[in-house]
Amino acid sequence: MKKNLGVMPAVFPMPVLMIAAYDKRSKVNVMNAAWGMMCSNDKIMLIINDEHKTTQNLLKSKAFTVSLADRAHMEVADFFGIASGNKMSDKFERTGFTAVKSQFVNAPVIEEFPVVMECELAEVVNTESFYCIVGKIVNTAVEERVLSENGKVDPAKLEALIFDNFQHGYYVIGEKVGKAWNAGVGLMKKN
Repeated sequence: MKKNLGVMPAVFPMPVLMIAAYDKRSKVNVMNAAWGMMCSNDKIMLIINDEHKTTQNLLKSKAFTVSLADRAHMEVADFFGIASGNKMSDKFERTGFTAVKSQFVNAPVIEEFPVVMECELAEVVNTESFYCIVGKIVNTAVEERVLSENGKVDPAKLEALIFDNFQHGYYVIGEKVGKAWNAGVGLMKKN
């Protein structure tokens, strides 16, 4: 029997995305965002507040990177979510992390995170319900240590963090339990 819990964000899992952009002096700022997802094969959407320092920076530079946070870097990923670049001028420097300029866009690549999408600002959608940044992905760079033998990202090796809206925890994915576009194929046959 289900228990009614009222209105709550009941989507699980949520990604742990590291959004990075330069300010006008090429200073790095990074924020943690869970409200983001792919909206096509080459576009990512981020539902983020326009008051974030990182948001202000990417609107000016018209470029940003989106990295997947992983288990090994959870402490810093969480810090990027609880510290504000508007209030802490040395936010990125405190972490000791390394940023290099993307080869493809005017945005920083945070070296420690294993997967990064390098994006150009494609669109800003501002409605009564949400503020959304859409980025066109121009390149995805991946640490070789998280690739499988077929050259694709191996989720088990990646150990990407996922956010839990229910209890505010971080998790990593577990075992592979099926193959997409295959697990339900048996139901396609008529009896």
